[in-house]
Amino acid sequence: MKAIAVTPKTKQINIINQAEPSISSPTEVKLRMIEAGVCGTDREICAFEYGTPPVGMEQLVIGHESLGEVVAVGAKVTRVKVGDLVVPMVRRPCHHDNCIACRSSRQDFCFTGDFTERGIKEQNGFMAQFVVDDERFMNLVPGALRDVAVLVEPLTIAEKGLAQVWNIQQRLPWGCPIVPDKAQAHCHKAVVLGAGPVGLLGAMALVNADFDTYVYAREPVPNPKASVLELIGAKYFSAETHSLEALAAEVGNIDLVYEATGASRLAFDMIQHLGTNGIFIFTGVPGRKAPVQVDTDLMMRNLVLKNQVVFGTVNADRETFEASVRDLAIFKNAWPQAVQSLITGRFAMDAHRELLVGKSSGIKNVIRLN
Repeated sequence: MKAIAVTPKTKQINIINQAEPSISSPTEVKLRMIEAGVCGTDREICAFEYGTPPVGMEQLVIGHESLGEVVAVGAKVTRVKVGDLVVPMVRRPCHHDNCIACRSSRQDFCFTGDFTERGIKEQNGFMAQFVVDDERFMNLVPGALRDVAVLVEPLTIAEKGLAQVWNIQQRLPWGCPIVPDKAQAHCHKAVVLGAGPVGLLGAMALVNADFDTYVYAREPVPNPKASVLELIGAKYFSAETHSLEALAAEVGNIDLVYEATGASRLAFDMIQHLGTNGIFIFTGVPGRKAPVQVDTDLMMRNLVLKNQVVFGTVNADRETFEASVRDLAIFKNAWPQAVQSLITGRFAMDAHRELLVGKSSGIKNVIRLN
């Protein structure tokens, strides 16, 4: 079978030929991979900023945003059956008995750092024509989502972040007041930094959760990303026309900032404008750049006096994947054109090099694997 792999030692990116995998355990599932999304992580691995092959191997098959079809199951598989569509999980638990997170199937909170990740860290990924994996990492997807199911994995970032927001905000009275005989208005305001796929999906999740949602990104209007946001009822602001100060003045008290850029300077400048009782969610991992100056006195003062919370989040557990599947169906029903517009194009495996190392274009590009 064919697979797309990097060889970090020689800094090569190729389509390679591998033996087609077969089931060797009664709980394993064999998948015919349908497609894989290309994201910033894949591009960074192909720039050899990180990415670790499995132990004893020189090559790493990349790809972690995926959709597959079950073509065979082991004798003890009960979660899925042949013909089902599934999105596999990415992060896998460490093997330390004392890691309570991994022993509780919450490897997204692994204490040891010895987790592995398909297509990223010490396990081959999903940009291959066939994959064999354990059933416990399979997430069932309804056929109605087949054309957009590759978006499930990036949506889990927002789903996990919001799940933590709801837990944290139990600390204070935070519900929206209900006024009899009056239409319910937004009472929480969110700013999304970045209008890539993670940012746009995050905006959809926030609008769906009844946040008045603003997205701040570089591109001037008009542009396709702003058009998507208009379709879902979010507001787009360009860095070319609005400073962060102007954005904050427009929004008012900012209850939530969802960072989806990996740009540390922008993120720490934005923290200054987080509102009273607000939460700032980091999802991006910045590359190694020059240090940025931060007003730590102001940040500390605001965190204390305004009861603010700042946290980072990495995806994701089973409940988060299931929430992502559920909400993607809601998004598709509510905003079909917007959701379809997130996928810019589908390409053959032979186009991998331009997608992975060429100039980034579009919103979400997808590689067809079969």
